Amino acid sequence: MSGHSKWATTKHKKAANDSKRAKLFAKLIKNIEVAARLGGSDLDGNPTLYEAIYKAKKLSLPGDNIDRAVKRGAGELGDGVEYHNIIYEGYGAAGVAVMIECLTDNRNRAAAEVRLAVGKNSGNMADPGSVSYQFARKGVISVPGTFSEDAILEATIEHGVEDLQLIGENFLLTCDPSKITETRTALQQSTIDYESADVEFVSSLKIEVDAANAKKVIDLIEALEELDDVQEVYTNMEISEAVMAELEAMS
Repeated sequence: MSGHSKWATTKHKKAANDSKRAKLFAKLIKNIEVAARLGGSDLDGNPTLYEAIYKAKKLSLPGDNIDRAVKRGAGELGDGVEYHNIIYEGYGAAGVAVMIECLTDNRNRAAAEVRLAVGKNSGNMADPGSVSYQFARKGVISVPGTFSEDAILEATIEHGVEDLQLIGENFLLTCDPSKITETRTALQQSTIDYESADVEFVSSLKIEVDAANAKKVIDLIEALEELDDVQEVYTNMEISEAVMAELEAMS
């Protein structure tokens, strides 16, 4: 889930430490395969593949799995699968907008499973374009909060960074998607370690929700993320610190 909330920043850490590890690894492998298929296996010439592998390593995907995914995607093993990128749109509880990004080898299965998960979790599917207009593609780079805000800004201010926020334990930098490689390279050159650099759907129209509706939306997101074909779920939900405390007390 991505939505620039404290909940969003803890998702991958949570997944990497519980029974969802295998499912997370499968999604990381799929990302690597698709990146290698579209742009080749040369990391210097394929920044999307570079980021997919960097993220996979950060989340402890074994090196052998990474190597096989690159070779499979590049056609070197002869057993690659053709994946289709599909975006579904919908609404969750309290009118929260939801964008669902899928990579699938079976469009009919993906559509049916997404529709079922949304319907079972206080959501509704929406027509194409009725939700997406609220979102824009942005480069989003996550940097551990152990680095200083001044150091991050000094490294990136001339390299495309548009916004910098401390969300939970991490700084999130936002930039134009075309600047994401330049921005993360600037961080590396300043010896600032980053956790991930992704192109995401980011909404400028946030909806703040109470704990009851936040729980419903989170249940919807988690149900969608359980689906093999779903890679990412983006929302415009805003969770305040007070509501986050209520949610943590519920769990």
